Amino acid sequence: MLVYAVTDRAWTGKMTLLEQVEAALKNGATCVQLRVREFPEEAILQEAIEMAKLCKSYNVPFIVNDNVDIAIKSGADGVHVGQDDMAAMDVRAKVGPDMIIGVSAHTVEEALDAVKNGADYLGIGAVFNTTTKTDVSTMSSELLKQITEASRVPTCGIGGISKNNISLLQGSGLDGVAVVSAIFAREDPGAATKELKELAIKYLR
Repeated sequence: MLVYAVTDRAWTGKMTLLEQVEAALKNGATCVQLRVREFPEEAILQEAIEMAKLCKSYNVPFIVNDNVDIAIKSGADGVHVGQDDMAAMDVRAKVGPDMIIGVSAHTVEEALDAVKNGADYLGIGAVFNTTTKTDVSTMSSELLKQITEASRVPTCGIGGISKNNISLLQGSGLDGVAVVSAIFAREDPGAATKELKELAIKYLR
């Protein structure tokens, strides 16, 4: 959970998405999530299969966002669902006991419910302002700490986290940070990952 890299095609150009992910893996990413929207299902599956193999070679968990079927077919280690997606209990029934399930939580109640129904970790946010997801409001530092204290599973902060504000999460109780643009919008995703990991170790552990 320490440095959880969430993919975004918006910044592919000089590097393919797979090359960006490998650069992150080489430099300390501890988890990778494939998040793809408005893309043909078959193309998503093929990309997920390739990314699953890549992550396995680095012994790093590979998570698919939202799509349970793609997660199963690609051999992913886990799936992440939001509050408006399939319920954690239903996901667990479909994927079995071994697959990792992550659930987004914005309140203590959502966090407790997710854990009760089988979540292995929580994605909490948005901790800062973000342009990646416009349907989630920024939570207070007090609420963030209440959720981490209430959770019996690892917690990962998400939303607008960068090298410039990660220090503000010190004392929050988070186990890690999930980042999108802080890695994939950078010209050198590997160097960005390395720097974020050093900062995460400093402020979150």
